[in-house]
Amino acid sequence: MNQTMESGPLLSLTIPEKDLITGGLDGSIRKLDIETSTLSVVGRHTGEPSKVACSCLSHLDENIVVSAGWNSQCLLWDLRASNDTAMSTIQLPGKAFGMDVNDTRIVVATSGRRICFVDYRAASGVDDATKVVLDRESSLKYQSRCVSFFPDGSGIALGSIEGRVAVEFLDELLEVPSGKKKYAFKCHRVNDTVYPVNCVVFHPKHKITFATGGCDGTVVTWDGSHKKKLATLPKFETSIAALAFNHDGSKLAIASSYTFEEGERDHPRDEIFIRTMLDSECQPKEK
Repeated sequence: MNQTMESGPLLSLTIPEKDLITGGLDGSIRKLDIETSTLSVVGRHTGEPSKVACSCLSHLDENIVVSAGWNSQCLLWDLRASNDTAMSTIQLPGKAFGMDVNDTRIVVATSGRRICFVDYRAASGVDDATKVVLDRESSLKYQSRCVSFFPDGSGIALGSIEGRVAVEFLDELLEVPSGKKKYAFKCHRVNDTVYPVNCVVFHPKHKITFATGGCDGTVVTWDGSHKKKLATLPKFETSIAALAFNHDGSKLAIASSYTFEEGERDHPRDEIFIRTMLDSECQPKEK
């Protein structure tokens, strides 16, 4: 199936159950029913045309989608609703550049190096039921590009434009001291050249293992508990724009796509690769 989403360049995507949801540069959130190929508009981020892009999408369950955009808003949408009005609106301190969700919270990395945690457990269609419970500055010195929860929600991995990843534990949110200290490390660098980290994804089976993709065209796997590099996959022709493990972590989808970090120029074509992962590339190291 080849479907035009009619929203200009697509910046984000999520698939709750049988629907495919996309976020566009024009701020629209559109739904494609995969079974019937029916296209509809869920809603949109509004504001100045240059500041409405829906940069981040995820879903809380098969009916509730969360979006965040360049208009400094995080919105919750009910796919069952008959109108295009968001069920909840959360004001963010800046443009949304990265987002992830877990069972109780949303984390959004915004401009100004802010990290916002949103509690949505009380969401029931009333704006003040979904609120920012923590808004703080990133521990990294440069702008955040991506963020991902640990699978158990106990911490986050945060990637920046300066080729660094920070691992932070959420004792202040969970109110249960973990005894673990946050740390950061350098990655995606070639000699003196530093490349942005575009994506961080956790392995679904080895829950302390994660993979990063950068503008250097490489994918690297890490043991987040023992602070060790596991493997560097063979280099791709251009930037790694997105990554996703399958349900058991045996395969990794890799989107190789120039992300315009050097402006407009000739570049290799966009491609998606599916790679079978070896145990040695994902298995945490022994102490």
